Order: sequence, then C-alpha cells, then structure tokens
Amino acid sequence: MSRRDKINYYLDIAEMVAARGTCLRRNFGAIIVKNDQIISTGYVGAPRGRKNCCDLGYCTREKLKIPRGERYELCRSVHAEANAIIHASRQDMLDSTLYLVGKEYNTGEYVKGANPCSMCKRMIINAGISTVIVRDDHEHFRVISVADAFVTEDESLDGTLGY
Repeated sequence: MSRRDKINYYLDIAEMVAARGTCLRRNFGAIIVKNDQIISTGYVGAPRGRKNCCDLGYCTREKLKIPRGERYELCRSVHAEANAIIHASRQDMLDSTLYLVGKEYNTGEYVKGANPCSMCKRMIINAGISTVIVRDDHEHFRVISVADAFVTEDESLDGTLGY
C-alpha cells in the first residue's frame, strides 16, 4: 500500500469533517493546520441551539433558487471556514493553512470550482491564514495564496458575485 501524500491526507480529514454538515445544498469541511498540527475544524451548520436545514427539511436559498455565492444572509448556516476560524486563536492561525472540501448534498460529488465566499475570504485574511488548499476531486487540489488571490486580487472591487 502506498502512503497518501500530506496534502491529500489533510483534505481527507476535511472531507470527513464535511460529513457532519447539515446543509441540504452543499456541505463543506475545513481544517486549519500549522506546523503539521490540526488547530481547528469546522463544518456547515446552523448556530448552536438553532434548527439546522436538515432538521427543518428545507433550504430557504434552494427554495428561492438563489444562485451559489449570493444572498448568504438568507442562509441558516455558518460556513465551515468560519466555524474553523471561530474555534481557534488568531495566534495559532498566523501563517497556517486552511484545507477545504465541498460536496454536493444531492449527488455526493465534489463542488466544482469551490472557493471560500467573499465573507469567508475576509475572515481568512484577518485570521492570518496564509494558504488555502481546495479539493477539486479525490486526488487533485488547488493551492491558493491568500495574499495574492484574496488581498491583491480583491473581487469586491470589481463587483464579482458568487464563486
């Protein structure tokens, strides 16, 4: 048996975290790693004490046919990246890597072209995370430099919606 490479190892863990998600549209799992140590994990779910979409049996954004990446104020959930950031100290996250995996609820397929939303990008920047690695399929991923892709290439200046 061959040994799994380190990046896919961490992405596999993030994928397992995503399995705890409660969204009826897409579930993401995120882990934050620094110096080969997992600092924090997060998955998509309603704030503590509130009912999840899976408990209610519907997704408001899905009912309204809202495109991916838009109108997040209507979503009941806290994103995986945000939950991982909330549960870690900034000191621990400085110069860390966030691993992100998204799966479609209905098909179980990987979310095509997945990226953090604009709100999560801002949290990632302020948390001091330096790199985001996003799984595209079971073996392939993208490595994103936060400074280059989220700071220098600021999508909020050109009005880009979605991801």
